[in-house]
Amino acid sequence: MTRTLSAGLQTLAVFPPSLEATLNELLQSVPMPALVGGAIVVVLLIGGLTALVLRSKRRTLSAGEYDSELAIDLLALTADGPPDAWPQLEFYGVPVRLAILVLAPAGRLASIPPKEKLRETVESLMPGLAQVLDRHQPIFRRWPEQMSTQGFAQSFFNKMKLPGQAGKKTPWCSVAGKFDDGDQQLLAGIVCCADSPNALSTVVVEHVGQWRDVLRVRRQP
Repeated sequence: MTRTLSAGLQTLAVFPPSLEATLNELLQSVPMPALVGGAIVVVLLIGGLTALVLRSKRRTLSAGEYDSELAIDLLALTADGPPDAWPQLEFYGVPVRLAILVLAPAGRLASIPPKEKLRETVESLMPGLAQVLDRHQPIFRRWPEQMSTQGFAQSFFNKMKLPGQAGKKTPWCSVAGKFDDGDQQLLAGIVCCADSPNALSTVVVEHVGQWRDVLRVRRQP
């Protein structure tokens, strides 16, 4: 029994030889009931400390520059159309609600602007889009740097998988591509939801000017 407990403790932590010998001597001298109880306490303590370390690491990652959870299950979201408020967002002329916004740096030397400049960044993507964000309150995600527009778009569509055939005959649609933010390029992915099923699907923005072909912000007449 003593050998079993000693071996079990050694699987939880690595001891230097001198400390291991001392530990074995202590195990031999302690009565069995106290030994069992003590071993349980040690195991619980080590397990608790391990859990704290892992949680600390997770907090550090999630609080860093990028979000750790990249995928979003659209089926878990409500399929609501655009709110009855101005400005309105259109996807190829169809009024939609901005449900998800993803931003990512284009290349290893790029970075996402800090939170206080997010509105300026969104306005660089599409004038008036910052007000749309205020009205629609979409889910926002920051992704790690991406090496290509096509790679980002493919990853975005995979992780934000639209229902049906890439959103066709459903209220959902999405668009992804690069845009200019001052002197650097960023990547954006957007998921939208209309009032009713339609023929919209996924769109890859091949050049910066194409964003205004796909999306339009309509202000109050």
